[in-house]
Amino acid sequence: MKIFKNMVLFAALLVAAPISAETTSESDSTAPEPAAPATVEEIAAGTCAGCHNADGNSVIPMNPILAGQHPEYITKQLMDFKANGEEPPKRNSPVMSAMVAALSQEDMKGLGEYYAKQKANPSQAPIDEKLIEAGKVIYHGGNIENGIPACASCHGPDGSGIPPHYPAVAGQHAEYTLSQLDQFNKGDRANDNAVMQQVVSRMSANEKRAVSAYIATIR
Repeated sequence: MKIFKNMVLFAALLVAAPISAETTSESDSTAPEPAAPATVEEIAAGTCAGCHNADGNSVIPMNPILAGQHPEYITKQLMDFKANGEEPPKRNSPVMSAMVAALSQEDMKGLGEYYAKQKANPSQAPIDEKLIEAGKVIYHGGNIENGIPACASCHGPDGSGIPPHYPAVAGQHAEYTLSQLDQFNKGDRANDNAVMQQVVSRMSANEKRAVSAYIATIR
């Protein structure tokens, strides 16, 4: 009788073993796969869209239009916003530093290339004509008396810029351009080169407003 019980137990184990293995296999096959990394388009439509719109055409005057900008310039700015270990970011902006914190170098390069391919919609904000005319003179001819060079010497007569250091400025929001000139003047922005800081330090408040106004009208 004892031998018979042992045989029954052994048979039960033989039957249970493959069932257990099959259950484990099914459990493994249904485990969720890791999420795929976000594409550049998804990052632009998610993280970046709130301030710059998905296509880089910001409608918020204090946020720059990124569409049509040189890819190298965008990539450099994104990298400068990001902290490097214990070193602080080269360009100071708590908001942007938070936005780029999770981005890889490949993401930032991809975003630069993505925005460069988008068609820019220039600023349409109404601006005082006299201010525009005054800005046009400085942009193309500078101010010799104060040692202010023409903006066009670095950013081009048509505002197309010279990559990677000199960005395209044509059609940029006047408010954003003025804010950056002020940051260069105060030393709050020093991630590009000392040239802008030197130039802006010689400009009056009205000259900065005038140049910013004219740049917004360049097409």
